[in-house]
Amino acid sequence: MAEIVTVEATPDGSADPRLADYTGLTDVELRRRREPAEGLFIAEGEKVIRRAVAAGYEMRSMLLTAKWTHVMADVIDRTAAPVYEVAPDLAERVTGYHVHRGALASMHRKPLPPPADLLRTARRAVVFEDMVDHANLGAAFRNAAALGVDAVLLTPRCADPLYRRSVKVSMGAVLQVPWTRLESWPKDAELLREAGFVTAALCLDDRSITLDELAERRDDRLALLFGTEGDGLTAGALAAADLRVSIPMDAGVDSLNVAATSAVAFYMTRPRG
Repeated sequence: MAEIVTVEATPDGSADPRLADYTGLTDVELRRRREPAEGLFIAEGEKVIRRAVAAGYEMRSMLLTAKWTHVMADVIDRTAAPVYEVAPDLAERVTGYHVHRGALASMHRKPLPPPADLLRTARRAVVFEDMVDHANLGAAFRNAAALGVDAVLLTPRCADPLYRRSVKVSMGAVLQVPWTRLESWPKDAELLREAGFVTAALCLDDRSITLDELAERRDDRLALLFGTEGDGLTAGALAAADLRVSIPMDAGVDSLNVAATSAVAFYMTRPRG
């Protein structure tokens, strides 16, 4: 069982070094650089912390306000990591925002597996190309977890799915779905082909088949490709794909948000039997 340590504000207003993992959480650029480099990520809220622990992530520490110490008692009992109890105003001063959920945990990242290892047993895979919006990425991961995706592959410029906002929006689903980064895209599309996947690029193209037609194919191993929120997939990704696929739209709407598109596509192409 971890010892609960009450941390008071320092007299000179400087940050207590024991809380270093939690400083400047609203500074996106800082946290995007720092967290992968230091091998950590932040889980925010009771449900996400519990899911991180259940997924086998090792805890570095917890930061709680007093009323959450009892709520998280069972998690505290199972960890040897330090648990820091702080006043709400100190939590806000350290993190840079009002921590209304009252519970944060710093977790160790796991090493990312080689893409070929993820694809070996998968039937449904997805590639997110250069998706930089953390909220969209988190939502797409949640869709993947709920709708039968076995492997998520991220291109080198894609956002960090373990950034706090991604984890929060996904409700911890980024901790459940196997994922890794590709090293060279779109060259690495060949890894999908070698593993026996049909690759289908979601795009707006007159040469596309419809999503209904793709679903009717019932491909045994299928990888769906999604591009950025604004420009969609790059020309290189489209050239590497076996198929181009679109979702027919009504009312003059040309496309859906990428996270919404992924939900529709995952559902329509989920394995049947």
